[in-house]
Amino acid sequence: MVVANEVLMPEELAKVYETWMNKLRSSSTGERKRKLSSTSNHAERTFIKQVWWPAFGHFTHLEAEFEVKDFKDGKRYLDFAYITEGFRICIEIDGFGTHWRDISRSQFADHLMRQNHLIIDGWYVLRFSYDDLIERPRICQQIIQQMLGKLGASISPNELKLSPVELAIVRMATSLSTPITPKYITKQLNLHRTTISRHIKTLVQREILIPSRTDVKRVCSYRLNKALLTKIIS
Repeated sequence: MVVANEVLMPEELAKVYETWMNKLRSSSTGERKRKLSSTSNHAERTFIKQVWWPAFGHFTHLEAEFEVKDFKDGKRYLDFAYITEGFRICIEIDGFGTHWRDISRSQFADHLMRQNHLIIDGWYVLRFSYDDLIERPRICQQIIQQMLGKLGASISPNELKLSPVELAIVRMATSLSTPITPKYITKQLNLHRTTISRHIKTLVQREILIPSRTDVKRVCSYRLNKALLTKIIS
């Protein structure tokens, strides 16, 4: 195990994390670089260890201490920002401590207004308590996975030459750590089950999706054919 700011990380994660952080620091200046070099970001490191890394296993599209202009033409820093074509997600970690107990009424109002303006500017905002990172990390993982699945993240349409619905299904399957089911897809995309079944059949015929079990007559869940996808997008 490797100690990273008093947060114990597996050695593999610690190495990848430091490489990622060094890359962010090298491309940053001023206050953002200072924040990225701070040793007081315990909650942020806990988020990486407990939530992000177990759910995704990579840092593609993820930024830390991301700088944005606020509604007063000043600068604010998001704990994390997931940015890819078509959308931006702000992820904030809130600890229940002196920061919230001692905050003034005007600071509280300013904090809420900041989030309002992020949403107006097109950001999706997800907030997690520090307690949830420790006590309910799997729920936090699922919320992010569901958000990415609903938005359709990670894979470009040109790479797979799929229809919009098929692409959304593949992206959902990419974001989940468990096999995907027609019921789940139907609920997320709000389409008729027959439509979903037709697109799943096409994905299975193209060997992009594989039945999670082959010893049953009725297939109820599917997983990505990662070997095939690696060849397609490499």
